[in-house]
Amino acid sequence: MKIFIIFILSLFLLNSCGIYKKTDARQVSPNATDRVKKNMEEGKTFRLSNIGGGGGGTNFEFASSNPIWRASLDVLDFAPLVNANYSGGIIITDWITGNEVASGEAYKITIKFLTNEIRSDALKISIHEKSCNINNQCKISEIENSNIKQELSKKILRIATLYENEDLEKIKEEVGEYRSTED
Repeated sequence: MKIFIIFILSLFLLNSCGIYKKTDARQVSPNATDRVKKNMEEGKTFRLSNIGGGGGGTNFEFASSNPIWRASLDVLDFAPLVNANYSGGIIITDWITGNEVASGEAYKITIKFLTNEIRSDALKISIHEKSCNINNQCKISEIENSNIKQELSKKILRIATLYENEDLEKIKEEVGEYRSTED
């Protein structure tokens, strides 16, 4: 009996707060699609697909479909990566030392992606040099004018163009196969 009284009391309180609004049945369409359309126009919708941002009109591009990204990873294959963030548009290598580098010197390459299009201004490449003396005191500086930046950029763009052409050929083949099955 106590639960019934609490239930009735809570309905009374909810009604007086304005949460429940009376509607005139003559103004509400008996057709469910019309009611849904009207509620959507008024912003009174709830869909499970809207939870977590899903179901919207978003357009996802994956790193494997971006030829510049793929080409950059291929070109920097010799170096360990510290950060490769596709959504952030950046690749950072770890400090690189090797047989050709003088002892106490190391280099770090950073590539920032400015656009997904294959063009000369699509990338911003930075190269940093770390020089350490015998006491292991190091100085880090950015190399401003370097042929390495231009060579890296040319190589990445050339490989990206090849990837894009390869992808276009695959698409043409798939479309051709689809059309031949339609006939």
